[in-house]
Amino acid sequence: MTNADGTAPRAPLSSWPTPLEPAARLGLRLGLGPDDLWIKRDDLTGLGGGGNKVRKLEFTCGQALAAGATTLVTCGAPQSNHARLTAAAAARLGLDAVLVLAADPGVPHGGNLALDGLFGARVVWAGPVGEAELGARTAAVADELRAGGEIPALVPFGGSSPLGALGYARCARELLTQAPDLDTVVVALGSGGTMAGLVSVLGAHRVLGVHCGAVEDPAGTVGALLSGMAGPDGGHPDAGELRVRHDQVGAGYPVLTEPVMAALTLAARTEGVVLDPVYTGRAMAGLIAAVRDGDVRPGHRTVFLHTGGLPGLFGHPDTLARAAEDLTGR
Repeated sequence: MTNADGTAPRAPLSSWPTPLEPAARLGLRLGLGPDDLWIKRDDLTGLGGGGNKVRKLEFTCGQALAAGATTLVTCGAPQSNHARLTAAAAARLGLDAVLVLAADPGVPHGGNLALDGLFGARVVWAGPVGEAELGARTAAVADELRAGGEIPALVPFGGSSPLGALGYARCARELLTQAPDLDTVVVALGSGGTMAGLVSVLGAHRVLGVHCGAVEDPAGTVGALLSGMAGPDGGHPDAGELRVRHDQVGAGYPVLTEPVMAALTLAARTEGVVLDPVYTGRAMAGLIAAVRDGDVRPGHRTVFLHTGGLPGLFGHPDTLARAAEDLTGR
């Protein structure tokens, strides 16, 4: 299947559009009006536990199928939502999956890792390496597969490439249909493709990215993705000055912070919505801070993009222990 403009092959992996739901109780607790805050439920994308990576994978897998690929190869952290959904997409499409993960094999195998195994993926443990070394190890794994007669397709870290970002250009157009008066979309900024796709359609002024610590230069990463995307006139989207918050990373990507724990608890107890401690929890903590400092204001339509991550919550024992603290205290 091709994109609407007839260019990029797409492998349909879910049903669209995802719901846009009001979050009045949460909005009021944050200091917004009763009709100001809405949640775009991209956690409800169906495939493999859901999440934003499904939109990107539709395009990267479409390209892989068009090239005759037999195996999807990607990389990430041990609790990578992207790796889990790549494994699920491979299963759906009749392909093999090899996941190169930046950890040693002794890490706890719950959460996303358990689902990686359930979907039949093979894991290659790269050790606790950095971004560049992980990329090199992934490319070497693809070379080994090719030498063995396979046809590997490299799916980029986080699914984020100009091609994968087309999935969130499509999401932005969905949002404009569902909420044409939207003022700000708040989104976790991980590998950058989700924010880049949104900005390519909505413009930089309507997208607030909350840096989660997955890349060293989040604004530069989003800008590079945008520069590789073709706009409707064949040129590149005009990003303008990107809105990026850097105040929620804390001690690092995998480490739970107090503002994130407070955000997880507030979303759960006002809306029954579950966030994860790495991405959506940080994004919600960023939204809370943005309301507090006036960057997001009452009287304007704000959309929180829920990018999923529920399986990953069960791979973070510190968060689970904190969530269970009140069970005997009430």
